[in-house]
Amino acid sequence: MPAGHMVTTQDLMVGWLVVLVVFAGGAWMIARRRRSEHLRRRFGPEYERAVLDQGDRARGEAVLDAREKRAQRLHIRALGMAGRDRFARAWNAVQARFVDDPGSAVTEADRLVAEAMRKRGYPVSDADFVQRVEYISVDHPNLVENYRVAAEIARDEGGEATTEELRRAMVCYRALFEDVLEMQQARR
Repeated sequence: MPAGHMVTTQDLMVGWLVVLVVFAGGAWMIARRRRSEHLRRRFGPEYERAVLDQGDRARGEAVLDAREKRAQRLHIRALGMAGRDRFARAWNAVQARFVDDPGSAVTEADRLVAEAMRKRGYPVSDADFVQRVEYISVDHPNLVENYRVAAEIARDEGGEATTEELRRAMVCYRALFEDVLEMQQARR
């Protein structure tokens, strides 16, 4: 400080304001980083997809954050042993049908996944694929890309999917189906 210069109340206020702004900026950056890390862990590969689809990290994170908040308002319920058994029997019937009619078995597998989601409490309709993907991405982030692949094969309008592609769709549907029904947890 130059000689003879006294610190005024205004100088102190400006100094505290600068400290406060720096502190708030640092806190905001830390909060944003934590949010990004949380969303990255929660959504896995879906995080990168959302950021790419939105063309920007902040917009991609806002989309994922909104999905997560919608999902938190849902009342997802377990099916219980009887419900899981009924769906397991239905799945076994679909899987057995694959040998004779792979195309319709894959279509039925897609329908069965949607039905299982509805029974658990997800507000999905058969026609709203995007909504199903969003809910699956929140609760089953490691399986959502498989679901997209399987559904694309199931919706093959030209009927040109090979038997190998149809088999792959069934494998993807089965992994998601078991996860939605919590079959692994029931076996433990």
